[in-house]
Amino acid sequence: MLKISSIILILIFLNTLSVSAKITLPDIIQSNMVLQQKSKVLLWGEARSNAEVTIKASWSKKLYKTKSNADGSWRITVQTPAAGGPYDITFNDGTRLKIKNILIGEVWLCSGQSNMEIPVVGYSYWPAPILHSNDILFNSNNSQIRLYKVEKAFSKKPLKDCKGIWQESNPQTVREFSAVGYLYAKLLQQKLKVPVGIIEAAVGATVIETWMSKNSLAEVPEVKLSYKPDSSKIDMNDPSVAFNAMINPLTEFRIKGVIWYQGEQNWVDPKYYNKLMVAMVKGWRKLWGQGNFPFYYVQIAPYKYPYDRNLVPYLREEQLKAMNEIPNCGMVVSLDVGSEYTVHPPNKLIISKRLLYWALAKTYGWKGLAYCGPIYKSMKIKGNSIEVFFNYDSTGLTSYGKKLSCFKIAGKDKKFYQASARISRDKLGTDIVIVHSDSVKTPIAVRYGFKDWVKGDLYNNMGLPASPFKTDNW
Repeated sequence: MLKISSIILILIFLNTLSVSAKITLPDIIQSNMVLQQKSKVLLWGEARSNAEVTIKASWSKKLYKTKSNADGSWRITVQTPAAGGPYDITFNDGTRLKIKNILIGEVWLCSGQSNMEIPVVGYSYWPAPILHSNDILFNSNNSQIRLYKVEKAFSKKPLKDCKGIWQESNPQTVREFSAVGYLYAKLLQQKLKVPVGIIEAAVGATVIETWMSKNSLAEVPEVKLSYKPDSSKIDMNDPSVAFNAMINPLTEFRIKGVIWYQGEQNWVDPKYYNKLMVAMVKGWRKLWGQGNFPFYYVQIAPYKYPYDRNLVPYLREEQLKAMNEIPNCGMVVSLDVGSEYTVHPPNKLIISKRLLYWALAKTYGWKGLAYCGPIYKSMKIKGNSIEVFFNYDSTGLTSYGKKLSCFKIAGKDKKFYQASARISRDKLGTDIVIVHSDSVKTPIAVRYGFKDWVKGDLYNNMGLPASPFKTDNW
């Protein structure tokens, strides 16, 4: 049995530990970060047990107060001003902690697989150069852009924290950051003239299922999943493991929206990709609790996939379906900027621009800016030809003087033949495409760009490419 003096010493020691405990913050909350402007942002962390915690932000005279729980955890909502900075935030539970050089502006998350992850300098172990990469670095010094790259991690259970460092934009920090994510942030900062924070959470060669919570996956019972025992080794494409380690820790950090580039790893079995994507976005939005924040994504680019199975067009079709089912979303078409010999198209600037068109027009209210290329609307059979009608073509259609080469046409035998196609105008003054082949006397279906590898050649007059499509359900 312990002596009374020993018990007293132990109690004194434990009390000393409690008194000397320091405030700790989740990794996403640190010096150099960007907080979303004009918002109620959540700050949280750990302190002494049952202690009063005060928070003072240098942009306001208000002193925020809260009390930590018995386990030391605390959380509080703080109002941010219009864009500006740099600012400091001081936390105090008896011991002070100060984080510095904080900006207030626009915060976006970029996520997905390799075409989002690939850094400005490209991959050293895979043929994936980035067009004009050194020029991108040459122009990357900008203290108004802050980068946070979530370290790769996977977990079978949802984690509360991740690892990364908020850094100012310069050649050294940008070189290993997502090319699409950085260029999007750079262009956004240039156009809005406010600070921009971009958070990267992306891993190459990952399926969409690994980025979804277990609850979201349950909403797509058609997809049969295998959950391994907790003691088994983790594979990065196990269900939910990237979500648990790289997305869940971010869900309390306020963002403006998400840009997403993923799909290649699901090309072998694209049947339910639309349902998975809809469920993923719904689940993310529910966890962030910000309503239907903007979600803009990239339709995967053409490439000569192995085995010539021609399944990728069906994946692109599923991605197109998602645009009609996910509220407040938009899809970038990349049918004209793929690469025949690499799944990683080098021109990331054009992708980032097209993502930004969506954001500027739909999120930031820019008027007069086109953001979507022609999307198939309907068709009409006229003798041995088919007339094709589009949405998002109010300025008209164009092939820039080139012959349209990506249309095919079929009859009841379901055999598609290369078709001649030309842009014309109907009686109402609307541009249409008339599709015809001498090999099909009685046509009933049209396809455009419906191949693994193809170079799209149909645009609206604002220069945005048409999405591939098929009018049949074969």
